[in-house]
Amino acid sequence: MNKQKLPSLLWGSMIIAGTAIGAGMLANPTAMSGIWFIGSVVMLLFTWFYTVVAGLMLLEANLHFPEGANFNTMVTKLLGKGWNIANGLAVTFTLYILTYAYITSGGGITERLLLQFVPQLELSHSGSSILFCFVLALFISISTRAVSRLSTLLIGGMIIAFFLSTTGLLSSVKASVLFDTTAQEDPSYILYLFSALPMCLVSFGYHVCLPSLVSYYHKNSQLVIKSILIGTGIAFFIYVLWQMAVQGNLPHEAFAPVIAKGGDVAALLNALSAYIPTQAISVVLDFFAYMAIASSFLGVTLGLFDYIADLFHFGNSLWGRIKTTLITFLPPLLMSLLYPYGFVTAIAYAGVAVSFSSIMISALMVRSSRKKFPQATTYRTFGGIPLIYFMIAMGVLNIVVQLVVSR
Repeated sequence: MNKQKLPSLLWGSMIIAGTAIGAGMLANPTAMSGIWFIGSVVMLLFTWFYTVVAGLMLLEANLHFPEGANFNTMVTKLLGKGWNIANGLAVTFTLYILTYAYITSGGGITERLLLQFVPQLELSHSGSSILFCFVLALFISISTRAVSRLSTLLIGGMIIAFFLSTTGLLSSVKASVLFDTTAQEDPSYILYLFSALPMCLVSFGYHVCLPSLVSYYHKNSQLVIKSILIGTGIAFFIYVLWQMAVQGNLPHEAFAPVIAKGGDVAALLNALSAYIPTQAISVVLDFFAYMAIASSFLGVTLGLFDYIADLFHFGNSLWGRIKTTLITFLPPLLMSLLYPYGFVTAIAYAGVAVSFSSIMISALMVRSSRKKFPQATTYRTFGGIPLIYFMIAMGVLNIVVQLVVSR
């Protein structure tokens, strides 16, 4: 009997990277301006470590269940109905609010690009949001394979646009600005360090698509692990380059007006323009932002689509996928039409739910699965019990920090 051929490692890595890389990257330089470049790199590396661990723990728990099992099934079996209700609310809130955030920002960028290249269309912000959502939702409704192919194209284009748009920035980096010690000498440095945690966590939020990836690779743990490491590694590398490009040109004190406007990307580019010419790369930056948001949209909504299908027991028939598609996309689309400018606020509030559903629940499920399946040896995350409690503590810390910061 011939072994079933598994999908390429490339596709899984691109789904992970595409889900992680998104609007969080554009906000990172401002969110971490209080700890500056060295502090930002340390924080990004630390966040990469514990979010990878959370992914490995989720993989370990997922391998005890049949292909296609999602959070709803796993949490119920391992932690009970009460935890499943709490996790379901957190997961649903996270996925829907991120989908809403990506539709609002994706619609805005679609509108700007259409005005530049096809001005005769005269498509409004609402129409652009509908167009953005409809085209990408079509790929989600077809299959995971369709998403992986499109994600690969978007990530490839995003990387090209990223390097084109940041070449000028990186070539003009000033060491005196990049390694400014002003932030480290600030008495509030530790407070800034902690406040950067939730934003970094959102920037590495890929866990929602992991059950779909386990099913995609037919429970081959090695391929899933490699996808996690490669995908998150790509995200980490891009984040560090972006921090260098921005914080190596824009002095620490120049972030004040950007922070005053809530870290608005346009305000960031306006601040940069006073130090280096950014007009020539503005269009490329638009394309980069568009592809970053679109790829994250695909990864997030793929997880939401599979979660809803599992929750309501919708089949894989045409009618089943239509019902899943409508429940997945209609609520956030309608919200984006009613509240078209809530992007930054939505990303901020997603941090609390991500800490609970991605970090704490993954650790709690591993602890429970090791008790329920003590003889299982398919895969076991390193670190033992101490690492499990470290992950739970990190989840609590992120929640507390985000609630304090948002007050």
